[in-house]
Amino acid sequence: MTTIISPQQFSPVEDAENIKKACQGWGTDEKAIISILGHRNLFQRKLVRLAFQEIYHQDLLQQLKCELSGNLERAISLWTLDPADRDAVLANETLQKSDPDYRVIIEIACIRSPEDLLAVKRAYKFRYKHSLEEDLASSTTADIRKLLVGVTSAYRYDGDEFDETVAQSEASTLHQEIHGKAFNNEEVIRILSTRSQAQLNATFNIYKDIYGHSITKGFPGGDYFSTLRTVIRCIRDPKKYFAKVLRSAINMEETNEDALSRVIVTRAEKDLKDIKELYLKRNNISVDEAVAREWSGDYKTFILALLGADQN
Repeated sequence: MTTIISPQQFSPVEDAENIKKACQGWGTDEKAIISILGHRNLFQRKLVRLAFQEIYHQDLLQQLKCELSGNLERAISLWTLDPADRDAVLANETLQKSDPDYRVIIEIACIRSPEDLLAVKRAYKFRYKHSLEEDLASSTTADIRKLLVGVTSAYRYDGDEFDETVAQSEASTLHQEIHGKAFNNEEVIRILSTRSQAQLNATFNIYKDIYGHSITKGFPGGDYFSTLRTVIRCIRDPKKYFAKVLRSAINMEETNEDALSRVIVTRAEKDLKDIKELYLKRNNISVDEAVAREWSGDYKTFILALLGADQN
C-alpha cells in the first residue's frame, strides 16, 4: 500500500547518505527517515541497506536502533528487515514473553506460503542457532504444543485442487471430535496441520452445509480452543482475520501498537488494500482515519505512509 518512488528517481546511495545525514547533529530527523524508508519497496530497501553498509561500514538496522525509539523504532526496523528474517524476529520475540501471543506463530504458520514458511524457519535457525519448532515446543505444553508444532512443521500442498470425498469425511471427523462425546485432539491436529488451504476450506464449507453453522461456533472455552479457533480463522479467511486483528488493536481500551505494526508491516506489500476495504466495510471508518484518530507523532506518520495515506 505504501506509495513507492519510481525506479527513475531512486538512488540507494543518495538514500543511504540522506539517512546518515538525518542521524547526525543534535537530534535525529525522524521525518526524513520516514520519508525515505516509508516509500521504498522491498527490493529498494535491500539496496539502501547494502549501500549504507558499503559507504559507512555500519548496519542500517543498528543505526536505526540507536537513533529511534519506542513504537517507531520497532515498526521501521521490522519494515527494513527481509520478510523471512522479520517473521523469525517476530516469532522469537513472542516466544520470549511470559505470556506469548500465539497469533504471531499461527499467522506465520498458516497464512504464509509453504515456501515462505520454510524460509522463515531457515532464517530463524540462522539467527538463533536452533529451530523454531524447538523453541515453540519449549514454550508450550499439551495439546497447544501439538497443534502449534504441527502447523509450524507442515509443508502443505499449495494448489487449488481438493478432494470432496476427503472433505466430507473429515468434516464429519472434526464435528465428532470437537462437538461430540468422543473427543480426541489427535485427529483434529492431524487434519489442520497436514491438509492444504484449499482442502481445509472445502472441509469447512461442507461442515457448514451439513451442520448449519461454522466449525468454530460453539467451541468450548479454554486456551486450546482459543488457539484452535485462530488456526481455523487464519486458514479460512486471512483477510477477514487481519481486519479483526486491526479492529482489536485500534479499538481496545489500550491500543495495541505491536499488533497494528505487525499487520501493517507484514501485509503492506501483499494484501493490505483488500484488508483495508474489508475493515472499512465492517467498521464504517477507514483504517487510515482510525489510525490518525488514535495515534500521533512520528509513529502515526510512518504507519500512514505504509497505508498509502500520507501526502509524500
